Amino acid sequence: MPAKAHRLEHGLIHVPAYLDAAEQRALCAEITAAIAAAPLYVPCMPKTGKSFSVRMTNCGIYGWVSDRDGGYRYQSTHPQTHRPWPPIPSLALRAWNELTHYASAPEACLINFYDAAARMGLHQDRDEDDLAAPVLSLSLGDSCIFRWGGTTRGGKTRAVELVSGDAVLLAGPARLAFHGVSRILPASSDLVPGGGRFNLTLRRVTKEQSSIPPPS
Repeated sequence: MPAKAHRLEHGLIHVPAYLDAAEQRALCAEITAAIAAAPLYVPCMPKTGKSFSVRMTNCGIYGWVSDRDGGYRYQSTHPQTHRPWPPIPSLALRAWNELTHYASAPEACLINFYDAAARMGLHQDRDEDDLAAPVLSLSLGDSCIFRWGGTTRGGKTRAVELVSGDAVLLAGPARLAFHGVSRILPASSDLVPGGGRFNLTLRRVTKEQSSIPPPS
């Protein structure tokens, strides 16, 4: 873990300025190319059909989706184009290898786009089969107020400002911490054309299968 990393909680690590300016521009270009292949769309809540305030897409073997009928889930194709998701950006894969030290590669990279009015309520990332794998988040563009709490809903929360280039790791005891984005700080970055914030969330979805054959 880089020397500049801050331990917010046991297992919750903030790495300020993990990506330098050139790397942020390069990753933003990779995201733009991914969105051209897998356009941003608006997910909605299960049962109620209420729209999220973020627009999103995915990269990787699997993509996280949510709709009225199917609920929260991973699937291998875009819900509108029905095409496979594009590959995970190379810089995001590098971040996973450098910061998580997890043996298995990520299988999904969620791309959430926040405009000035977008929010993300406190939630857990628990739709994966492999809950032992960490979750890695990368911020690009406008700053946000990131809020987190414990592993049960309710109780005290804390907050930190995330700026473009920052990384956040949820691992170990913090893997199932409730977390979200309470607000965006508009015009705090000129990285994203037209403003806004991209958040990339890398996850391992399936458990690694053992290569040892079962006993006969």
